[in-house]
Amino acid sequence: MDFARKLLTRALALLAGMLPGSAARWSRQFALGVVVGILGGSSAYVLYQSLHVGSAWIIGRVAPHSGQFGILDFHVGVLLLPALGGLLSGLAIYYFCPNAIGHGTDALTRAFHRDMGAMPLQPSVVKGVAAVGVISCGGSAGPEGPIAALGAAIGSSIGRVFRVTPHERRIMLVAGCAAGVGAIFQCPLGGALFAAGVLYRDPEFETDAIVPAVIASVVSYSTFMMFSSPEALEPLLPNAHDLRFKSIVELLPYALLGPLCGLMCMCFSLSMRLVDRTLVRLMLLPIWALPALGGLVTGAIACLVPQVMDGQYGFIRLIMSDGTFTSLNVDPWWWVKLFAAVAVAKCIATAFTVGSGGSGGVLGPSVFIGGATGAFLGAFCEALFPDVFPEDLREALIPVGMGGVLAAAMRTPLAAIVMVTEMTDSYGLIVPSMLVCISSYVTGRRFGLNHEQVRTAAESPAHAADGVVHTLERLHVADLMDTDREVTADVAEPLKSLVARMKPGTRPVFAVLEKGHVAGLISVPDVRRIMDEPELLESLIASDLMTDRVSTVLPDQSVYDALNVFSLQNHDVLPVVSAGRRRTWVGMLSRRAVFEALRREAARMQESVVREHAGLMAIDREGQLNQLMMAVAPTRADQVQRLLVPLEAVGLSLRQADVRNRFEIEVLAIEQPDGSVQCPPDPNAPLRTDQRLIAIVWDRPADLDRTEEPAPAATH
Repeated sequence: MDFARKLLTRALALLAGMLPGSAARWSRQFALGVVVGILGGSSAYVLYQSLHVGSAWIIGRVAPHSGQFGILDFHVGVLLLPALGGLLSGLAIYYFCPNAIGHGTDALTRAFHRDMGAMPLQPSVVKGVAAVGVISCGGSAGPEGPIAALGAAIGSSIGRVFRVTPHERRIMLVAGCAAGVGAIFQCPLGGALFAAGVLYRDPEFETDAIVPAVIASVVSYSTFMMFSSPEALEPLLPNAHDLRFKSIVELLPYALLGPLCGLMCMCFSLSMRLVDRTLVRLMLLPIWALPALGGLVTGAIACLVPQVMDGQYGFIRLIMSDGTFTSLNVDPWWWVKLFAAVAVAKCIATAFTVGSGGSGGVLGPSVFIGGATGAFLGAFCEALFPDVFPEDLREALIPVGMGGVLAAAMRTPLAAIVMVTEMTDSYGLIVPSMLVCISSYVTGRRFGLNHEQVRTAAESPAHAADGVVHTLERLHVADLMDTDREVTADVAEPLKSLVARMKPGTRPVFAVLEKGHVAGLISVPDVRRIMDEPELLESLIASDLMTDRVSTVLPDQSVYDALNVFSLQNHDVLPVVSAGRRRTWVGMLSRRAVFEALRREAARMQESVVREHAGLMAIDREGQLNQLMMAVAPTRADQVQRLLVPLEAVGLSLRQADVRNRFEIEVLAIEQPDGSVQCPPDPNAPLRTDQRLIAIVWDRPADLDRTEEPAPAATH
């Protein structure tokens, strides 16, 4: 693993050196997205196959009729088996990841907004395995949420292994979620849109993550498809591909279905809140025993409505079979009661399974409840108006209802349209799906199941400084760098020559060059270090003073990337080198230049705000922007000044006047009346009023925007 990481890291670094900044970043995200997709698809297949085998061996034998139309199946195994699954899940989580909370999507949403994209892998693996046990034992939960969380944890871990920035780690987390959802639901495009949109309550997307999410989802789905059998790749509803939206008259039942799906989302959400926030907290039981109690309640519900134990959508598939409403010689209202009972019972059973702390997700149950809701409306229309609504219209309400409840429960209306269309192969129903998903979202959005969502990106800590960051990403180093050769020095240049070129009132930093290549940097602190050894000053050259371990930046790099390099250095200036193999010096980038560029952008923004929104003139926007820009402001450092000889020191030597301690300055050289510079200065020669001291003035707390004046004690 370590060898593979080093190999890929070196390959990415080599690629970054050959491509411009933006192309290198996209290439890195593309490559990491492929890795995340392969691992996410493989993990989804393992969990899916485990669930398929476990369900067939356990719940398939104890409750083989959970996917049928029958009800009232009293059986000891049906009652106790979900409790056993809940107990095993509770023990696994308690002992292996006691701090893990959430049902999948809320955990990854919290990691994105609050934890800088960091999502540990172990809790997601444990909860994924535990979810297989819960569902195989008849618990009313879905594997999709834990698989989405596992994919997100894989993406976050990949980001940590390759030491990417927090921003890129968040992108990999979203890409991992897309990989998990795209594979398990077999909806690559829908998975990418879901992962990018599930972070927010409003219909908004994490735009920076969409491209890597699409790459990861496509690769994940392809990996899943490579391992799976043809039967596993069949659409969720095999007959849905023949369904079509045919007439504007058909919009009437769809117009009713949207708000109805929103109401079912409310029922689902209120059930979850009741169990999670009320009943569970009143139970005086160990935390690991609560899922067992929830499983026991689920088993009791399953004795009445066994369809709640169906984790493979068998009941929904059966409804879509030809002749559903004529296969049994029963009253039409019986179908209405059955589908209503299944939808409501699924809400309550899932609340007790997941809300009590059992491992599992709510994505799958949301889809199941939506299908039952659509079937209920179709049966209701048939019972109320016999032979008015055709069979294919009643069937079409089922896949469209799936998207409706999913859109409201996850607050992802656009993603739900695409997801259900891909899952069920119902491309002929896109128009009614649009109507139902949007109206359901509007009706039930306040009752979504992901409580970690924020309203928009503007409210997310991940986007706290977007205005500044986007400005820095738009600017390139070449736009702000200084190409003046005065800030360079040859490796053999004497110290005396360097001091003579230091401009008073500045904090000079010299790039030391050797045949055009950057060998190091010399700053004021470097000069100060050698002032305690005056006997060496006469013989020192630039290579003796320089700091040789220096990072460089390229002209086409963004200023934002350059600031990450600044954070690793103590200097206020970075050398800029050419992008070719020779890496020759082409300029210098200073923090001051970045800071001034941000000031100009702040002024432009302020003008735009006043022009567009006159009512905001009273808001101190500039003050807020200044706070955002403090992180990139030049750090305070000692300055080189050209000073008059203090009156108290006239007639005394530097040693006698004790200028270092008395005046808090470090004398580098003495400028004579004829303009010549004595470096190093003679510490025993008397000082005269016609001389000037070239000295380092020690830094004092001061406003960054004010040029430091010489200390009062050091002037006439």
